[in-house]
Amino acid sequence: MPDIIHLLPDNIANQIAAGEVIQRPASAVKELLENAVDAEATEIKLIVQDAGKSLIQVVDNGKGMSETDARMAFERHATSKIKNIDDLFHIRTMGFRGEALASIAAVAQVELKTKREEDETGVCLEIENSKVVRQEPVACPRGSNFAMKNLFFNVPARRNFLKSNAAEMRHIVDEFTRVALAFPSIFFSLTGNGQQLMHLEKGSLKQRIVQILGPTQNAKLVSVQENTDYLNIYGFVGKPEAARKTRGDQFLFVNQRFIRSPYLNHAIMNAYHDMIAPDSYPLYVLFIDLDPTQVDINVHPTKQEIKFEDEKIVYAFVQAAVKHALAQFSVTPTLDFDLDPNIQRLDAVSKPVSEEKKASVTASSLYQTFTQKNQAHFIEPNQKSNLKNWKDFYESPAPSQSSGPGQSLPKDPALPSHSDPDLPGLSEASSILGSPITRTPMPEEAPAIPGMPRPAAGKLQPIEGAPLQQLLNTYIVTPTNRGFILVHQQSAHERVLYERYAAASKEKAIPSQKSLFPVTFQLSASDAILLQELSPDLLILGYQVEPFGKDSFIVHGTPADTGQGNEKAILELLLEQFKHFTSDMKFSRREKLIRSMARQQAIRAGRILDSSEMKTLIEELFATRQPNVTPGGEPTYIEFRKEYVEKLFGK
Repeated sequence: MPDIIHLLPDNIANQIAAGEVIQRPASAVKELLENAVDAEATEIKLIVQDAGKSLIQVVDNGKGMSETDARMAFERHATSKIKNIDDLFHIRTMGFRGEALASIAAVAQVELKTKREEDETGVCLEIENSKVVRQEPVACPRGSNFAMKNLFFNVPARRNFLKSNAAEMRHIVDEFTRVALAFPSIFFSLTGNGQQLMHLEKGSLKQRIVQILGPTQNAKLVSVQENTDYLNIYGFVGKPEAARKTRGDQFLFVNQRFIRSPYLNHAIMNAYHDMIAPDSYPLYVLFIDLDPTQVDINVHPTKQEIKFEDEKIVYAFVQAAVKHALAQFSVTPTLDFDLDPNIQRLDAVSKPVSEEKKASVTASSLYQTFTQKNQAHFIEPNQKSNLKNWKDFYESPAPSQSSGPGQSLPKDPALPSHSDPDLPGLSEASSILGSPITRTPMPEEAPAIPGMPRPAAGKLQPIEGAPLQQLLNTYIVTPTNRGFILVHQQSAHERVLYERYAAASKEKAIPSQKSLFPVTFQLSASDAILLQELSPDLLILGYQVEPFGKDSFIVHGTPADTGQGNEKAILELLLEQFKHFTSDMKFSRREKLIRSMARQQAIRAGRILDSSEMKTLIEELFATRQPNVTPGGEPTYIEFRKEYVEKLFGK
């Protein structure tokens, strides 16, 4: 029998290895941007076409390469960063394994122009299928110009797995944002399909955060700065009232490298304990600097997952640093002298502090521990007793959260639940903004919910004309043919709106009311891309939204049955709700949008309803196909049968 084991050809081996590093266009963007940073560039420009599928180009003014180095850079495991095994544990650069360029050259057509300061001419290389097909001298400025064309042209199966251009572009913006945040002293720009999406001048970290996340975040940032003999922690966290329903604006860096760490995210979330709602997420951009020997960044191909030598001590430092910052921001606010003087006079910056409050905070053992310079390792192991009244540090505490449609009603084991106890209950975020209840004719045959059978007719019927009573500005007591039900007004309205929007998406679009004074607003680059992607579906649901310059939009019309005047807030919150659903792959984009709108537009718990509004809501709820649950599976009402109530009284 002949031998059957043989070595793979280099080009196939390179394509297989490339799959670990280059998973999508954004992966190549990350590697090329980090190479430019390692080249000590002060200006880095990213240019993409067709969300990186046709072109990804990174131009920098870094050190450049010699002709020999330019060719060697595309060889697998060729690197200037490591000469012996000890170097692997002292890495301070972004790239070091020599995999990025070799992986890119294996799955794309690459052109490189590069020149060093001391060379008269540069060199131009063209590489395809890991082979150099052209090499010649070229006139070019100092630095490197990488052009990566037709990603996965030689692996069509991989190309077919790429998402839509809008989805891939969001991933590119995310990678660009992470590198730009890590290096605020470098100029960055991003151009997509000929339009400049981001232009980030070099400056301070706070200025870079505001440039990327938007000017509205400026007053919401709290400075974090703790230097210890083990590690340094610096950056910014958001004030508790700025917490959102999605984790989008959370960035954690170790030695200026973006990482994902559920462990350290838990430390930060614990620092906000009792300050924000359980289903909310704070903003943070935090940097941890420590000795490279204390961390292993070589545990994952993309280097976004790392391992600390002592995770527990890092956890403790991060949690304590964030707690300290949150205590300090309302006690001794710091002025950023790079800001406009008008900004410094804002209440959020110059909030007055009483002597009593200042003495209370500075007397805590946590404060005293951190004021001992470089002695963070003296943090007491258990500070719970001093943290129970953290919310008292705020001048204007955030209003208490009312229960929303994503929060199930408290259930007594003895009480019956909603009419169909076998239905699934999905945990979802609650909505924030409500809209008026209006009488809208329901379609004769609204679409069914997958896996949710329509209740049998005649099982439960509200008594027509019976008086209704609102309790706690949240629940409606409704008499029925077999007792009474306790209806959660927000959950009920969410069900009504969901079926209305679902019908509109399949049958007749919701009419739009033209705005007398069109509203313009600006979003972050990633949110702007998302809104452009959703615009056709929003039009079906009554929102006429069009681009209006860089990252700006104009609202020409809104659904006819909603009030006008808060279009900007509605659309911003709608994007937040939509991003909350993005992790659930079983829903289509339109289904996610419909669920998001229903959740976000439903009337809020705590709103007083008059008798006609209650009557309309109950009628419309029981005209739906699935009146007993929200689209997410939470109950819209709890039934109390006559027999059960009588049993409570011993009858």
